[in-house]
Amino acid sequence: MSDLTPQSETPTPTTDKITQAARETIYLCNFRVSVDGEWLCLRELNDISLTPDPEPAHEDPKDPIAIERLNLMNMAKLSIKGLIESALNLGRTLDSDYAPLQQFFVVMEHCLKHGLKTKKTFLGQNKSFWGALELVEKLTPEAGEITASVKDLPGLKTPLGRGRAWLRLALMQKKLSDYMKTIINRKDLLSEFYEPNALMMEEEGAVIAGLLVGLNVIDANLCMKGEDLDSQVGVIDFSMYLKDGGHSSKSAEGDGQITAILDQKNYVEELNRHLSASVNNLQAKVDALEKSNTKLTEELAVANNRIITLQEDVERVKEESSYQLESRKALRSDSAADGQALGETRKQLKEETLLRLDVEKELEVQIGMKQEMELSMKMLEKDICEKQDALVELRQQLEDLRTINQQLSHKSQSADASSKQKSDVIARLEEKINQMSGTVKQLETSEKHLVKQARNLNSAAGKLLHLQQ
Repeated sequence: MSDLTPQSETPTPTTDKITQAARETIYLCNFRVSVDGEWLCLRELNDISLTPDPEPAHEDPKDPIAIERLNLMNMAKLSIKGLIESALNLGRTLDSDYAPLQQFFVVMEHCLKHGLKTKKTFLGQNKSFWGALELVEKLTPEAGEITASVKDLPGLKTPLGRGRAWLRLALMQKKLSDYMKTIINRKDLLSEFYEPNALMMEEEGAVIAGLLVGLNVIDANLCMKGEDLDSQVGVIDFSMYLKDGGHSSKSAEGDGQITAILDQKNYVEELNRHLSASVNNLQAKVDALEKSNTKLTEELAVANNRIITLQEDVERVKEESSYQLESRKALRSDSAADGQALGETRKQLKEETLLRLDVEKELEVQIGMKQEMELSMKMLEKDICEKQDALVELRQQLEDLRTINQQLSHKSQSADASSKQKSDVIARLEEKINQMSGTVKQLETSEKHLVKQARNLNSAAGKLLHLQQ
């Protein structure tokens, strides 16, 4: 079986890594991939007789391109089926580290790369499916948001990385099937990027686009900011689809239960941390509101004192004005010699009147400020009550989550104890098997001795019969 990537004359760490990964991958052209129930079957083309049953009648059964298309379609079926079943069994949102999801993207990348035309540029040859995915934006305007998001992602320097990011965003939006059907239906535009016998140009591409509809039941949350999508090596891991008879179904179920319990425990701990952070934030907000409430109370007290002072000033001005009026009446009865003093008194009265008007305006402003401050105090008290109620509810939820966390820890401990008991039983069974094998060997040895004695007895009996005759 040949390698997927040829070795260079002077190997480097990167080429050695790619070559080692390629050696663990089966080249799809030399083998026929078929689905037998839930498992993957691989048969070498030299060991089987090809029949035209899976391929259309007009295709050559020994055509390597047709075999590649069929193998990629079968791999896509297995990958999509395994991803849906494992995601439904897991019962939570998938992330970037989920192995079946990573293998699905690798298989989709191989399908999109099949039959790509090589374009020559001044930097060399370019072979990427990003150009074909950009057609979706022209055919479906709502896909422009994904394309713009991919172009805005930092760290993506190659068209291959942009294509991988586009696939992940389309899966998160649950639009991957619709977008693939859109570009597959426009083969006149795809012919610019693919050869005529490529998977995207044949009916296998339409089959894969139909299978992608099932992925709409999956919820995925993939973070691509810190992920290196440009230099990843896309290698299909066939071990995920090959049947392994070394493990019993009971041990697999036990491991699955332990994994589910640990996942639930981690989820509850993460939710606990988030709730603790939210409680701390709300407590800080309540403290800030209490401080602002105290400050507003002090300002209200100062404003009240200012209003009282202004009211006293108004009373004093009123008394002075009444005194001035009385003095004015007394001055009218005086002679004309006091006219100059009367004019000064009138001028002083006018000034006092203006001062009184200013004081009354300032009093009205202070009264309005007092009303606004009282209204703001009422709103702050209402907000504080609501925050305190929310804080009480969050504390109750935190207590409930702590109780659930303790229950899950007890379950995990019991699961660990049961696994230890199973391992002890297995060790005792292995010891009994060793004893039985020793006993069998002893019995075989004694059997050989008995056979030898029987032969000796037979020979002695023959001699006696001969002598009697």
